[in-house]
Amino acid sequence: MDTVGASEAQTHLSDLLDRVARGEIIQITRRGRPVTRLTPSAAAQARELNRIAAEIRELRKDKKLGRVSLRTPIGRR
Repeated sequence: MDTVGASEAQTHLSDLLDRVARGEIIQITRRGRPVTRLTPSAAAQARELNRIAAEIRELRKDKKLGRVSLRTPIGRR
């Protein structure tokens, strides 16, 4: 979790929102004391998880471990 002062948060709000949309949590402080946190919405988290799952599916496409395919359940050959 990254921490940002209130004045910096005002100046860079758009950038902070982009980071939060990618799944980061950002704490905003005033005079060094925590005031609030920016957290991704459930929808943003779901989109990020779907994107990661799609990347994993693409990476494992047609990959084999010796004679065993990744699709072959463990213990069955």
